[in-house]
Amino acid sequence: MKIAIIGSRTYTNKTQIKNFMFRLKMEHPNVEVVSGGAKDGADKYAKKFALEFKIPYSEFPPQHQPHNMHCVMEAYNYGKPYNVGYYHKRNKDLVKRLTALARDVDIDGSEDEKNRKLAPLDKTIILLPEIDDNDAAEKIEHNLKKGENDK
Repeated sequence: MKIAIIGSRTYTNKTQIKNFMFRLKMEHPNVEVVSGGAKDGADKYAKKFALEFKIPYSEFPPQHQPHNMHCVMEAYNYGKPYNVGYYHKRNKDLVKRLTALARDVDIDGSEDEKNRKLAPLDKTIILLPEIDDNDAAEKIEHNLKKGENDK
């Protein structure tokens, strides 16, 4: 299973992401974490804890960023002059690689607006609940099973 953990650059609840990643590894040992590679916020913590827990990790930074060892795309795709369109292309490329999507709740707007910002509308995604919920484990399992049945 490939799951993206992405979110706002101002996300600061690293304990929530750490707990989520630990649970994810325990419940889905073959998981791969995919991220947008932002240096701050949710993406930063996703990378930190994926590597700390030895979970396979890959990232899709926008093409105006430098290439690194976790990039899925070849090095020649990176280091280009800044273009806002690279963020949109990155999001589309990232979503193509996913099985599921986890994201923080710090993004402004309705659920519809958040989903439009995160992924193309034609891609089915699974929004995983916050790990702080008492019944999060049941929700995660339900959403993952639902996603497997949709294939």
